[in-house]
Amino acid sequence: MNVETERGRTIGHGRVWRGLLALAALGLLVNPAAGAAQDAGPTFTEDVAPILQQSCQQCHQEGGMAPMALTTYEEVRPWTSVIKTKVETRMMPPWHVDKRVGIQAFKNDISLEEEEIRTIVEWVDGGAPQGDPARMPPPVEWPDWTAWELEEILGRPPDLIIRSDPYTINPNGLDQWWEPEGPIEGLTGTRWAMAAETKPTEAGRPATHHANSFKIPLGAENSSGAISRFVVGKRWEIFPEDTGMRFDPGDRVRWNIHYFPIGEPVVDDVLQVGVWFYPEGHEPEQQTVGESGFSSLRAGQTILIPPNGTQVTQGVHVLEKPARIYSLRAHQHLLGKSMTFEAIYPDGRVEVLNRLGWDFRWHITYLYEDHAMPLLPRGTVLVITSEYDNTANNLNNPNPDRWVVYGRRTVDEMSHAQVGITYFNTDEAFERAVAEREETLRRLAVDQEDGDE
Repeated sequence: MNVETERGRTIGHGRVWRGLLALAALGLLVNPAAGAAQDAGPTFTEDVAPILQQSCQQCHQEGGMAPMALTTYEEVRPWTSVIKTKVETRMMPPWHVDKRVGIQAFKNDISLEEEEIRTIVEWVDGGAPQGDPARMPPPVEWPDWTAWELEEILGRPPDLIIRSDPYTINPNGLDQWWEPEGPIEGLTGTRWAMAAETKPTEAGRPATHHANSFKIPLGAENSSGAISRFVVGKRWEIFPEDTGMRFDPGDRVRWNIHYFPIGEPVVDDVLQVGVWFYPEGHEPEQQTVGESGFSSLRAGQTILIPPNGTQVTQGVHVLEKPARIYSLRAHQHLLGKSMTFEAIYPDGRVEVLNRLGWDFRWHITYLYEDHAMPLLPRGTVLVITSEYDNTANNLNNPNPDRWVVYGRRTVDEMSHAQVGITYFNTDEAFERAVAEREETLRRLAVDQEDGDE
């Protein structure tokens, strides 16, 4: 199976759906002469509902992770002023990529276009009219969040399920960590993973800050990479085409689970990690260790933020092999403000890959489009810069009058980047990838020119 093709059909479905919804909202799929009705201003059924379906209802649905559903006019109407404020300030939908700099081509981009924001604002300012109920787009059939999300994308259930040891989450108190270790059962031979997903329980999900699972090869003491990393806003990862993670009989799993009390006990909570393999006997061209942690601290530097003050830290990482980056994810705590990724190439060029704003409530993995994944030659210096704000201007700051140091607790501060990265075994393989990229960009440019004519 061509994973890229199957994934493209699924993720790309959102873009096709957006186009169809836009056409439906304009009446072009039903009645070409219906455009005149737009003169009265935006309505919910024709203009706003398609936007909510595309970029909001993934969370704002019955049983979803958001605090209210936004699937019908009756559900949306009481929240119109809040919705206007959230979209005007780009607080919602959550997408913290700085649009002024860096790469902007992402597979999972749910941010709103300026025209979509204007539509919502004009609709609210115009009294939030419902419009003709007959022109409401059909409801989206969202998958059950308690099921495996990747099963919908890849078309099959996981080949292997790894379960954590049970843990009872205390209802009150400080942060709790659960770090058990055990065998990975069910492997009869070497297999290569193409994707993995962490699935929390319904009861334990609100208390699960993060859940990381690491693979320890047979006979080794340390992990060879992260099988899966779960945080709010991220459950799964699919590796690039013909890229995989090796699993062997005898491998073990080490968990790093961070729970935060929610006022109610959760008894014997068990997290699951589903793993999807390539066909038996297939060895992918590239091997990955999954999301890799890159520090934003220089040697000898630490986080020490004064009361009512700020701090900047910076990490420098030299790539000893040529590499491809397929995703970025920042991680900070309550005082985090932003994280910037820059590449200094061997020829001296400096490129800002991306600047990510930060909100502790969201830990989004930003998935590059295939043609936009950074290709970095051997010797590239990856520079990661983090900013922290311990002032009253930071609305997430519980107390600007205290010193804040590095630590694991939520009230401490932390900063590291999770980078989806694969390394090329040879410079020749990297050069082939560069040539293929140039040809892809050439074809895209030709297609764009043809579309503009």
